[in-house]
Amino acid sequence: MAKPFSVKHQRGFTAMAIACFAALYLPIFVLVIFAFNSSSSLSHFEGVSLRWFHEAAQNKQVIEATVRSFHVASIAAIIATIVATMAALATTRTRPYPGLTFKYALLNAPLMIPEIVTAVALLIVFSQVKGWIGYTGIGYLIAAHTAFCVPFAYLPIRARLENMDLTLETAAADLYATRWNTFRYVTLPLLWPGILAGLMLAFVISLDDVVITEFVKSAGQDTLPTYMLGQLRRSITPEVNAISAVFLLFSVLVVTLFFFASKRRN
Repeated sequence: MAKPFSVKHQRGFTAMAIACFAALYLPIFVLVIFAFNSSSSLSHFEGVSLRWFHEAAQNKQVIEATVRSFHVASIAAIIATIVATMAALATTRTRPYPGLTFKYALLNAPLMIPEIVTAVALLIVFSQVKGWIGYTGIGYLIAAHTAFCVPFAYLPIRARLENMDLTLETAAADLYATRWNTFRYVTLPLLWPGILAGLMLAFVISLDDVVITEFVKSAGQDTLPTYMLGQLRRSITPEVNAISAVFLLFSVLVVTLFFFASKRRN
């Protein structure tokens, strides 16, 4: 009897896996190490120091950009998750009908379209809107991030819905529960891990975005990623490494927190 195929047993798999992990994580490891460099050199490590973390913490531009990043990402992630939840319910809690597959494709289109195309399209649309109403605030940035984050939140929520057993929802309907009560007391508690995963993914994607933000933002609306990009264009110091290290730590903490929250909910 033939053994089942396993890619792990193929020749060279281990070496290839190690090479891939090294390419992914070795640069991050080097970045974190040089964030503690006492000198301003990006190539020579001269001693351990918290100098650049202190300077980043005292930099008003970094603080303003960080606050703006969290503000935009929080609002965009919440709105995107609400929209994605409604879209997931509408496309999974229904009988198959002509056009349903097209709706799936339409919802996931931003994942397939190059981000630069989305950025240019949003820039053109928002430029027209600015000319019509005269508003130039941060609302455009929030709207752009929300639109871009919807498919990222939609995928885990839809996956959760598709794997949920309909028995409890059917039982609630048999007991004369209204659709709202069925959703509130049955569907939502079971769906909560998927909603948390979608919220986390949308938040991280929004917090990390550069291309769309760079095209849509107005003057004085730098987020932390676009501020760092601007610093790299002007003068590179280990302050950027320090900011990146803190950003990395925060991302790890967020992912860990949502993982345990989702696991506990399960």
